[in-house]
Amino acid sequence: MTATADGRLDPEYDPEPVAVGEHPPAPERLNGHQAPVAAPLLPPANAGRWEADGTQPVRQADEPTVVRMPVGQAAAGAASAEEALARATTHLLSLQSSEGWWKGDLETNVTMDAEDLLLRQFLGIRDEELTKATAEWIRSQQRDDGTWSTFYGGPPELSTTVEAYVALKLAGDDPAAAHMQAAARHIRASGGIAATRVFTRIWLALFGWWPWERLPEMPPEIMFLPKWLPLNIYAFGCWARQTIVPLTVVSAHRPVRPAPFTLAELHTDPANPFPERPLAPPTTWDGLFERLDRLLHAYHKRALRPLRRTALAQAARWIVERQEADGCWGGIQPPAVYSLIALHLQGYELEHPVMQAGLAAFDRFTVHTEDGMRWMEACQSPVWDTCLATIALVDAGVGADHPALVSAVDWMVGEEITRRGDWSVQRPSLAPGGWAFEFENDNYPDIDDTAEVVLALRRVAHPDPGRVAGSVDRAVDWNLGMQSKNGAWGAFDVDNTSVLPNRLPFCDFGEVVDPPSADVTAHVVEMLAEVGMADDPRTRRGVRWLLENQEADGSWFGRWGTNYIYGTGSVLPALVAAGLPAGHPAIRRAVAWLEDRQNADGGWGEDMRSYEDPEHWAGRGDSTASQTAWALMALLAAGEGPDGRTNPAVERGVDWLVRTQLPEGTWDEPQFTGTGFPWDFSINYHLYRLVFPVTALGRYVHGSPAVGAGTAAGIGAAR
Repeated sequence: MTATADGRLDPEYDPEPVAVGEHPPAPERLNGHQAPVAAPLLPPANAGRWEADGTQPVRQADEPTVVRMPVGQAAAGAASAEEALARATTHLLSLQSSEGWWKGDLETNVTMDAEDLLLRQFLGIRDEELTKATAEWIRSQQRDDGTWSTFYGGPPELSTTVEAYVALKLAGDDPAAAHMQAAARHIRASGGIAATRVFTRIWLALFGWWPWERLPEMPPEIMFLPKWLPLNIYAFGCWARQTIVPLTVVSAHRPVRPAPFTLAELHTDPANPFPERPLAPPTTWDGLFERLDRLLHAYHKRALRPLRRTALAQAARWIVERQEADGCWGGIQPPAVYSLIALHLQGYELEHPVMQAGLAAFDRFTVHTEDGMRWMEACQSPVWDTCLATIALVDAGVGADHPALVSAVDWMVGEEITRRGDWSVQRPSLAPGGWAFEFENDNYPDIDDTAEVVLALRRVAHPDPGRVAGSVDRAVDWNLGMQSKNGAWGAFDVDNTSVLPNRLPFCDFGEVVDPPSADVTAHVVEMLAEVGMADDPRTRRGVRWLLENQEADGSWFGRWGTNYIYGTGSVLPALVAAGLPAGHPAIRRAVAWLEDRQNADGGWGEDMRSYEDPEHWAGRGDSTASQTAWALMALLAAGEGPDGRTNPAVERGVDWLVRTQLPEGTWDEPQFTGTGFPWDFSINYHLYRLVFPVTALGRYVHGSPAVGAGTAAGIGAAR
């Protein structure tokens, strides 16, 4: 993997692409990052709209009507699309590992890299070579104004900038250097360290740069709360739960390592560096929990020692029991770093196997560039990437018995999780069966991956259909059992909808609960329709929830992808698969919204700012390959393509993909189109720029996949 002068990653490609139909050799490295192309934000084109009842297209003065394209023009577009699809398919096949999986890099922001250095400093294992390589990466991501953002093209973000600054100072950067002075000026102008989020101030407290007494309290005695009581650990989403438990240990110990330098230059008022924040009115939720936090601080000083020791021991045992086979926790960075700190404070030496395995896991999350830089993935996505790649290749016309697809199914079936995890706290009688996102995360399979893996398995003609059918049947049963009482599905847990966790002063960053979402629910509905259960009452409840949660403008909110384009691109194929006619009013409203949000260049794009300001940003942003593909997948499912009504919006979208394809067969996409926490934690999945265009172009050229036609014989028979 190579890097450009500004530190972004360039792709490496096989100089002799494997022809479609041949099984590719395993590449040494997988997807890099193309250099960013700074395109201006384009206004959306005004395409034809449909009436709310879905009966009559309305002609606007400056809009084309939705009419059938001339045969010659449509045929020319199809020919170009076929060529682009062939190149993209060949390239996607070339990226498969010898074990059968695909995995693109998962890029987030420099807090991952800064916190890695701070962790190593805390544990006493930071070395200069690693620090130098990481610092070079952090510098390469600095904006011209001296700040850092959390996504490509995003605005300055204070906490990220503080953590990056501290990491660079740790690496030896001179505070008088221009790039450091620019960062410090912005930090002070934005409120200084005192205005950062809780998690940033926890990292600073580890070295005495912020007092523990000025942080929200989360006592380890929370481990004793029964599951029926509000604010027990299982009231939090799984990612928050895995982070909060070790942080209760850290908070109880309140460690302070010797600081190698001061951070006085990052305070707005050096005479009062740790100002108290005024309390909210006591009649508000915020005011209530702020006063509760003061009581918890008082309890910290008077905690019963035997009770505190028992709570700490129980928390440590809980953490160790959830360490995965690869040494990580939950397959994601935050639980892993805090678990290592917590266990070390509880007496686990660095030589202990648990600690050794945890530290080794970070090596597998590390990306090294050929010019010497180093950055950290927050997570890895092989199961997700593999099922999406499998779906894309079959929809692109690759034979269902192609060796690459059979190999992918073998790997996915081998990754099935058949043991109980935290989800069983709410569903103790439900039999396991599903998939996680990562290589190793048996404690936390997720509903979204499980639905998409089933869709992938059903598309492939495997030589052992009975084995695959067993996995499909277990997965369908598990997903059905994870349906929330409102008829929809969250990502990891059932009915994880309490409003209280988000109110805690401790939880000021990101979503900490896991309520049902439109995108996950849509994928489950699509899966159920695929296995012949479209008319099952549980599927109909999911459909009803989706219809009831359509936005007023016709779109759907996207929880795990950006944003309304992702939500709408997920829901429309599911509704059609479940039997809704293309003329249904909900579908027509969604089609009209997508047409309205199409950019003048023919593509679609949506900026992360749509989570904060949907009025101005919903469905708006620079065109990207993945988001253009999501819009096309939705329109094609709604009958707006060659198999139905030839819609100029579809033709322009396909043309955009054809025109912007790189010679190697992929697309450039520096923009972040994946979502960890809406607005707070954004993701650039490096395989999205390829796998979704392959799916969209495949469905344009070959037609949408017929529901239930996948592996056909006996794979996951309808109940």
